[in-house]
Amino acid sequence: MEASNPSAGSGATSGDEQAAARRWQPVTLGPEVPPPAGAYSPGVRAGDLLFVSGQVPRDPRTGAVVGDDVTAQSRQVLRNLQGVLEAGGATLADVVSVTVYLVDEGDWGAFNEVYRSVFRPPYPSRAVVGARLRGILVEVSAVAYLGARAG
Repeated sequence: MEASNPSAGSGATSGDEQAAARRWQPVTLGPEVPPPAGAYSPGVRAGDLLFVSGQVPRDPRTGAVVGDDVTAQSRQVLRNLQGVLEAGGATLADVVSVTVYLVDEGDWGAFNEVYRSVFRPPYPSRAVVGARLRGILVEVSAVAYLGARAG
């Protein structure tokens, strides 16, 4: 008779074992940028795709909200998006899909002007939705295609 192992077959694994079993890699922004306060990664590389979590208009180093209108906040959000893309080995030109969350759908035109100053044609696919964002005006998530680049 074999000795009983209480964790055998229970599905219990350590965080290190879970991370090793994943087929994707989290993107980190470096030691000068604090990790997210929530339970998420700023970005995740899975095969040829880089998924960027929703970026908000906070200074990544201080956490302070940047800007008090949708134009200023959109600029900061897209700077933050670019930072995560670069940390994951991508550029804005690699982005294939963008999801935009706006507190006020009436801000679509102002957001679109900033967006056009950052992205170039052909533009990625995009969805814009109204959302309650708890004190900020805009949030953006994205997916980038990296092809068969070494990761």
